[in-house]
Amino acid sequence: MEEKIARLKKQAEEVIRQKVGNLSDLNEIRVRYLGKKGEITTLLHSLGEIAKEERPRVGQIVNDARRQLEDLISEKTAELKEKELKAKLAKEHIDVTLSGRHAWRGHPHPLTITLDRIKTIFMDMGFSVEEGPEIERDYFNFEALNLPKDHPARDMQDSFYITDEILMRTQTSPVQARTMQAHEPNSPIRMIAPGRVYRRDDYDATHSPMFTQVEGLVIDKGIRFSDLKGTLELFLQKIFHAGIGVRFRPSFFPFTEPSAEVDISCVMCHGKGCRVCKGTGWLEILGAGMVHPHVLEMSGYDPKQVSGFAFGLGVERIAMLSYGIDDLRLFYDNDLRFLRQF
Repeated sequence: MEEKIARLKKQAEEVIRQKVGNLSDLNEIRVRYLGKKGEITTLLHSLGEIAKEERPRVGQIVNDARRQLEDLISEKTAELKEKELKAKLAKEHIDVTLSGRHAWRGHPHPLTITLDRIKTIFMDMGFSVEEGPEIERDYFNFEALNLPKDHPARDMQDSFYITDEILMRTQTSPVQARTMQAHEPNSPIRMIAPGRVYRRDDYDATHSPMFTQVEGLVIDKGIRFSDLKGTLELFLQKIFHAGIGVRFRPSFFPFTEPSAEVDISCVMCHGKGCRVCKGTGWLEILGAGMVHPHVLEMSGYDPKQVSGFAFGLGVERIAMLSYGIDDLRLFYDNDLRFLRQF
């Protein structure tokens, strides 16, 4: 009996130490030797077959063998669990030291940069910034600016109409009319109205159905054309460079009288004449004039008490001249190769 116990114990120890590679195999060995019908358990049940005086000693040997095997199985279980955990961690390992995907840092669009410069210059001169709806009533877009429905000047703008009375605004001038009507009659105004405007106008590289405008309006007692001239000359010298040439040419706009086109000396050739300025040395940059008395009257102002001037400029035009861009459509193509240059 003692030899059999020693042989089973040695056999179980060798299997557990050398041949068991996972918890499932180890459990099978435990059942084989220590289960209800296991070989060590069977020896305990057979103690009744030996002499009575030998039973205590042999029982002690069997129990010692059982306890030693249980301790060995516990050690092996802990060893296999640690091994499996390490294997799982290695398999699911994520190297957090690897560099992540590069996050591109955004930056202002060239039109935003230009518009911010324009707004800063005028705000430094005491102008407020006013906004209005892009979907506008025909009344504010045309009639309040001295363009009734049968006015021939309407043919100069091919507009996006939604209904007979609602359209996408063709200029930010409606904000001027809205601002005047929101103020007390004859109260002073000094404002600019930046924003997107819309026209059926995309036939070449210098036109787009959507573009950005800044309209300006000043109303007060004693406002003269010289005030308009001085304001615009200061603005143009700040937006381009000091010393740039500025000239005013007579023109026509329904909402101003007198009206003028404003030119600057060519920023490419500095007035010498080139392809950009078509050899003239001058570039048209904006339109302006004294507010028409009828426009003042329609918004509740008395042209005998106050006067004013207005102007309008295209932000894309200034951005193109500032950065040497020759195609207006590039601003709206969303081509990162173009945008990253700014």
